[in-house]
Amino acid sequence: MRMLHPQLLADNVPLHAEQRLLILNSAADPFVQVAARQLSRGRIILAEDNVGALEQAYAVPARSQLQHIPFHEYTRETSPNTIDVAVMNLLYQPSKAWVYYGLEAARYALKPGGRLYVTGAKDRGILSIARRMREYFGNLETVEISKGWRVVAAAKTAETPLSAEPPAWPQREVFAGGELDEGTRLLLESLEVYVTDVALDLGCGAGYIGLHIAERARKGSVTLVDASLAAVALAQQRLQEKGLNNAQALPSDATSAVSGQRFSLIATNPPFHVWGVNTKAVGERFIRESARLLTPRRGRFYLVANRFLKYEPVLEECFEEVQEVGGNSRYKVLRATSPLRPGRRSERADELTQLYKGWR
Repeated sequence: MRMLHPQLLADNVPLHAEQRLLILNSAADPFVQVAARQLSRGRIILAEDNVGALEQAYAVPARSQLQHIPFHEYTRETSPNTIDVAVMNLLYQPSKAWVYYGLEAARYALKPGGRLYVTGAKDRGILSIARRMREYFGNLETVEISKGWRVVAAAKTAETPLSAEPPAWPQREVFAGGELDEGTRLLLESLEVYVTDVALDLGCGAGYIGLHIAERARKGSVTLVDASLAAVALAQQRLQEKGLNNAQALPSDATSAVSGQRFSLIATNPPFHVWGVNTKAVGERFIRESARLLTPRRGRFYLVANRFLKYEPVLEECFEEVQEVGGNSRYKVLRATSPLRPGRRSERADELTQLYKGWR
């Protein structure tokens, strides 16, 4: 995964000690630490969606300078014309809908004369985003080009076109118009839910899995967790609309919000795109943490994934039994039961390593 060195932003985003800096859904960027040292009497507003990125940002020594507002609520919760400098890194944006909202939020938030800096690589769409910035602000400057990365800037001026109303969070575009994706549908078709299950929807997104379980586990309960604050807000809204009082949605970096609990059922459709790169890291983390949270006897773990994603070795390392229980030519639904104790898990990992060596 290609990362942008923080020096590129530090060298091209001038800051003064008393300024107000807006970080647009980019709290994981190391530039936050650089800015915290420079803004000794200023303020850094983190308009951030990801709770894991927030935890990383609040680890900086100057954390007292930081203020958090959920990214999807920024324009609803703040006044316009209050920010001196805004910064966004395209690397951390899940899709263009997030980027476009960030541009509109910056135009709303900046004081006249304030500047927005956006950085990104050509393969992350920086050229098309730069054109969109020119449309939004009426001006554009290419500040730096380095090894495929660019820093571009736009200023809020008297000629900058402004909306009559604060820009609204594009919920429909962000969550694919509320449509159930194929992988989740296959998971729901294979999912066995008991009426008394205590369940976890891990990485809940818009909440389809959790709602499905809550409607069937009427004498049990369901917790939906996601690292995205926008996803948690939508899932909670849908639970309330359905009148499902046996369920709750919580922001959580993987299972951190429920680490002291135990569940009889955990289901997940884990993301495998992180910052534009295909990776099994999130799914494998979900598997390992779920194995620690499942009840030993009745506990069942369900995962749906594209067939090319080989989660089976990690599942076999963490569970006694792993089966494919559904799917089609593109997706597979895997069920794992009988989670292994940590000591036995290490033994199993060694056994599997030797087994796979023997196959070579």
